[in-house]
Amino acid sequence: MIDWRQLREIITTPDNVPIIGLILAIAFYVWYGLRQARANDRLIREVEADPGRHRKTQPYEEGWEREVQVWPYLLRIEFLAALIVTLLLLVWSLCINAPLEDPANPGQTMNPAKAPWYFVGLQELLVYFDPWFAGVALPVLILIGLMLFPYLDASPLGSGYYTLRQRRVALGAFGAGFAIWIGAILVGTFIRGPGWVWFWPGQTWDHTRAVYETTRDLPDLIGLHNGVAKALAGFVAIVLFYAGAGRLIHWLVTRSETDRRIYRATSALQYYTFQFFAITILAGVPAKIALRLLLRVKYVLVTPWFNI
Repeated sequence: MIDWRQLREIITTPDNVPIIGLILAIAFYVWYGLRQARANDRLIREVEADPGRHRKTQPYEEGWEREVQVWPYLLRIEFLAALIVTLLLLVWSLCINAPLEDPANPGQTMNPAKAPWYFVGLQELLVYFDPWFAGVALPVLILIGLMLFPYLDASPLGSGYYTLRQRRVALGAFGAGFAIWIGAILVGTFIRGPGWVWFWPGQTWDHTRAVYETTRDLPDLIGLHNGVAKALAGFVAIVLFYAGAGRLIHWLVTRSETDRRIYRATSALQYYTFQFFAITILAGVPAKIALRLLLRVKYVLVTPWFNI
């Protein structure tokens, strides 16, 4: 049975209202961008099918202006956007109290104690990875990877206009990585309850509930308990995973003739940099999350110095 009262309280909490707005804004702009990209792709296909019809106006439609002035077109839109955002923030500040709480009391801590929305994704990643990796290494890799994905695509097309057909690899990689980050924020905000226990949306938060799980390392599944053997087994597992995931990603990014032309124009440094970040972020993070949730695997590689 869904506990609507609690679900409403979670959604309307001042800390969570920005996340609701974030999700709605992301959904709208993703839809709007995809809509424009599909329209541009249709125009590109028409030009390729009948170049003569568009010879004089390529890549413009008949009647389009070749140049649009910054004033008044762009600045008018930006001014209206600034007014709308200012009005929205004013109404928001009047209707919703600031999420300020009482002074910290070590004898009475919050449960669950959650980070602000922009850090709650990192807090969720701590469930699946070692603190040094979830709190430092992985966020750095995600940020650098998301920034590099568009630039590691050697395609000269898609600059200055929306398109899916001509930038499938860059858009797919960035979109998948961004979805993982947003998913971690949503899970940490709406799924994790007291004691950081997993509660489905609408499920009543039970502050007395305790989950007792026996976690294990990946080598333990095959009966390896010696320190050196566990380290070697974890290293082999990671190497095999990178090899298999790299082969799958290579197949995905070279399926069509257009993608193969882009691949041939990509330098080795660009391609292997893309593969490293794609395997680590897009394949490795979901795989480790699945191992933790389904098989209760805590670490894959166990060493005296660090764990992954």
